[in-house]
Amino acid sequence: MKIGIIGSGQIGGQIGKFWSHAGHEVLFSSRHPETLGGLVEQAGGSARAGTPEQAIAFGDAILLSIPFVTLPEYGRTMSEAFGRKVVLDTSNPYPDRDGPMAEEVRRSGLGTGPYLREWFPGVRIVRAFNSVWDQTLAKEAHRPGPRVGIPLASDDAEALQIAAGLVTDAGFDPVIVGALDRSREFDFGAPVYDTGMSGPEVREALGLPAA
Repeated sequence: MKIGIIGSGQIGGQIGKFWSHAGHEVLFSSRHPETLGGLVEQAGGSARAGTPEQAIAFGDAILLSIPFVTLPEYGRTMSEAFGRKVVLDTSNPYPDRDGPMAEEVRRSGLGTGPYLREWFPGVRIVRAFNSVWDQTLAKEAHRPGPRVGIPLASDDAEALQIAAGLVTDAGFDPVIVGALDRSREFDFGAPVYDTGMSGPEVREALGLPAA
């Protein structure tokens, strides 16, 4: 699969490397793609660098890993460009970084899902890779089972299945939680957030059937 990475930092860069190692075609992006040479070299395979616009055009799926505070404007300007591509969103509302809008999301008790639905109308968006620390991802990928669980939520059933396959390819256990509204169950501050739980442990904690 062709995958565009928007936000090639600690999460996007790491997951993109896993996908490249698994044989996917990956395009890491930055406003300054010339700074991504080292990451591209580490990713190997057919990995390359480009601009965010090039990543969107390139990918059949997109990993969106940018600060939460930037999502409303990004959705307003880029939702049409995403079209029917599957977009995996890794962001979290951190009040210390993202300010009042993150505080609003946290206070609402609704979780990030309803906001993403509003900000990215018509986009096949999936909450993914937001609940596990980047250093845990780096250390625990492809470990002997049970693997680290990655909860997923989306309103699009097919997008969830595609995302689940990509989680498996990255070396983790996909845990399909349900619709976007259920992302509150693994958002920043939820009991399973940043615990490093295995897939079976996440399913048990969220009351989901065993895989």
